Amino acid sequence: MHRDLKPENFLFDSSDEDAKLKATDFGLSIFYKPGQYFSDVVGSPYYVAPEVLHKYYGPEIDVWSAGVILYILLSGVPPFWAEMDSGIFRQILKGKIDFESEPWPNISESAKDLIQKMLCRDPRKRISAHKVLCHPWIVDDRLAPDKPLDSAVLSRLKQFSDMHKLKKMALRVIAERLSEEEIGGLKQLFKMIDTDNSGTITFEELKAGLKRVGSELMESEIKALMNAADIDNSGTIDYGEFIAATLHLNKMEREENLIAAFSFFDKDGSGYITSDELQQACRDFGLGDVHLDEMIKEVDQDNDGRIDYGEFATMMKKADPGLGSRTMRGNLNFNLAEAFGGKLDLED
Repeated sequence: MHRDLKPENFLFDSSDEDAKLKATDFGLSIFYKPGQYFSDVVGSPYYVAPEVLHKYYGPEIDVWSAGVILYILLSGVPPFWAEMDSGIFRQILKGKIDFESEPWPNISESAKDLIQKMLCRDPRKRISAHKVLCHPWIVDDRLAPDKPLDSAVLSRLKQFSDMHKLKKMALRVIAERLSEEEIGGLKQLFKMIDTDNSGTITFEELKAGLKRVGSELMESEIKALMNAADIDNSGTIDYGEFIAATLHLNKMEREENLIAAFSFFDKDGSGYITSDELQQACRDFGLGDVHLDEMIKEVDQDNDGRIDYGEFATMMKKADPGLGSRTMRGNLNFNLAEAFGGKLDLED
């Protein structure tokens, strides 16, 4: 059982047109015997099967997760959505699957039939992996025509990949303006991990630092921490990124910090973050190919093409929906503060 199937855990083995697609990140996978059941809560919020939440499950959970992925690939959005994990879980347990909104009216009945069978809440009645591969939508080219996805679907998928880059940048801005007192023991923690005093933390340094304080995070989970904290995609975590990733949420949500972060982006003091200002900020943070329109659209509630303070504050305070990037082990969503917090005396 893989137990953590999601889009980002599938990679092409090359950039060629005929590249093989491979499943990766087997950190939560486990060998099982027929008839054996498990109770530990693992996976990622959007993709977790209902029986995992009931803490009694078998290999059928991977078919459910694959069904969620298929729904996203065809529509650009997850079938079960809410702003908090608890809301997502309620939707998974009882929510209705939407096949009425765009683009579903233009998608074949056969595709919808397969998804419904993969997302059957009763694992005993859920279609098996073998039967998925034998389903007419998979085997019959005429039922799944080789035509491009609707542009709206592609736009949504791009939106997911860019979601909350603005939030990450804002967290970095807030982190850099906090006092030594507010930062607490995190500065010493950074120095402890940065063993070569280079001013940046490499993957190996982070792994060694976690091991020193007795953390039992797997390598895949440590890589996830690196990816989450590495805002500029440099492959290392600098001091500002580290503080941004480890500070507790209450500091991020303080009004004065939010105002300061908003002002950083609103260069001309107009009361709005425009596309040009956002583009400049992305350049300042070393971000490469960013879909600005999608980034703004995700936050821009009144659809005027710019972000006002209210919209910015709402984005900062709501849960991150970014395609289930958080992986659960037990009931924990790991971040750097949690990884070290139990072992070091850090201020709240």
